[in-house]
Amino acid sequence: MINKKKIKKTLFLIICLFFTSYLSLKTVKKVDFKDIEIIGTKLFSKEDLINNSSLNLPSRFIFIKTKFIEKELKQNLSLKKISIIRQLIPFGLKVFIETRSPIAYGEKSLNGKKIRGFFDKNGYFIDEKHTEQVNLESLSIQVIGWQDKFKKILSEILIAQEKYSLKIVKITFSPNGFLILEEKSLKTIVLGNNTKLINIQLQIIKKLKNEFKKNYFSKKIDNIDLTDPKKPIIKVFKP
Repeated sequence: MINKKKIKKTLFLIICLFFTSYLSLKTVKKVDFKDIEIIGTKLFSKEDLINNSSLNLPSRFIFIKTKFIEKELKQNLSLKKISIIRQLIPFGLKVFIETRSPIAYGEKSLNGKKIRGFFDKNGYFIDEKHTEQVNLESLSIQVIGWQDKFKKILSEILIAQEKYSLKIVKITFSPNGFLILEEKSLKTIVLGNNTKLINIQLQIIKKLKNEFKKNYFSKKIDNIDLTDPKKPIIKVFKP
């Protein structure tokens, strides 16, 4: 009986030692192209992951810096979420990707160049080559002159236009951040470059639209100046 217990214990230790050695060998094994699996989208290929990050293949499993590569890919491919998991069994990298959903189209300015693409509700720019096929007719909002520093204010506008039932058709940023909106019924709305006023300005736009809708006054509007929300200036067409 004692011998049987010793044999079982010895076998268990041998199996554990073998398994530990096996896993240890796996950690120094090199990850190759075939060892990558992408989950969540068919938009990006393994080549896209390599070309847009510092990941070089073949590379030893233990030395792959997943968090750093995630950060690179999230930025370079305009991703909403990405998670890279190192797996020993089955061996390789599992890459979980969640793309952004565009709700506006337009361009961004980068080093004096204009790059076409799309924007999600959080104000992030998505290069058109990193986007699923989009029906432009389904996107009614155009964004001009976007820069990364305008991301937060763009998000506030895109969220407000849905919250307040506005029909914004164009959002234009000048290089210094001077902001002009075009709303379907209120026409041109000048907001200026004081970003601290944006929430007040958007609320005023909502009130004006609701008020003008009652008496059809919006048909007479040429433009609205809200650079000073306390003193809105409404210009009308003159016959």
